[in-house]
Amino acid sequence: MYRSMFPRDIFSELNRLQHEVQQAFDTGFGIRGTSQATFPAVNIGGTPQAMELYAFVPGLDPSSIEVNLERGVLTISGERPADLPAQGEKTAVHINERFAGRFRRVISLPEDDVNPSGVTAQYRDGVLHVTIKRREQAQARRISIQ
Repeated sequence: MYRSMFPRDIFSELNRLQHEVQQAFDTGFGIRGTSQATFPAVNIGGTPQAMELYAFVPGLDPSSIEVNLERGVLTISGERPADLPAQGEKTAVHINERFAGRFRRVISLPEDDVNPSGVTAQYRDGVLHVTIKRREQAQARRISIQ
């Protein structure tokens, strides 16, 4: 644990306190050794024509996932069932690290940049791919000089 050499170094103490509070709310460790605070993990990027979102939801039935876009807010929600053995006298769960239960991810998008009627979603191999087309006026275009 970090302790400041100078008792009046308030910024170091605040940094230490923030680190301790963050550790208290961490739920576990992922592949990269950092905590996983949200499910599903997402990657978001874009092209001049569309915004692309990839949500990693392995083991889910695509019909159990709901995708909504309203007023520039994209919501992905659903439920992952628990894959644990039936509770009984001779069963025991030693480690349960996989998330189970209801989930909801909310992502704010620039409302004036996205076209709500141009949204498509595909699910393949545990990855949900959402494509959101950009509005025509939001796309960059080259202007010729006369």
